[in-house]
Amino acid sequence: MTTATIQTVDTPDGAFTILVDDRQRVLASGWTADADRILGRLRAGTRPSAVREGTTDAADAVSAYYTGDLAAIDGVAVAQEGTSMQRTGWEALRRIAPGHPLTYAEFAVELGAPSAVRAAASICARNAPALFVPCHRVLRTGGALGGFAWGLDVKRSLLAREAGVPALV
Repeated sequence: MTTATIQTVDTPDGAFTILVDDRQRVLASGWTADADRILGRLRAGTRPSAVREGTTDAADAVSAYYTGDLAAIDGVAVAQEGTSMQRTGWEALRRIAPGHPLTYAEFAVELGAPSAVRAAASICARNAPALFVPCHRVLRTGGALGGFAWGLDVKRSLLAREAGVPALV
């Protein structure tokens, strides 16, 4: 792989770091200023050979999202490598509307595999370009938050923002 670009921006939920390839596709992102943590979201064989600091097109979408344009993240290109089911799952995550989260069971149904609830949860857990592939929009049955690589406070804040209510942190 060629050199990737990394950029950290400030958000109301803390530092947000974006790693993009040479085509400005998001490889990984999350609420941290730690570049190694972002790189750690990628499988060893898919990590860039070099990383440089710079600006990313995706940063503008993050700013727009946080100022109320929740659809701004929808058009950002991402690049993820995985199994056929993972790729299908990541595409399905991008179709979940802001403010309308699904349970893991409902997400499994969206994948065409209603009994694959654990696989659905695994797809969320292995999602590297957080926010742009909105795995935060999947909850446990009954509405409990479940897990989130970037912390439950961030997940709660994102869901509240998308529902149009103040976050209860």
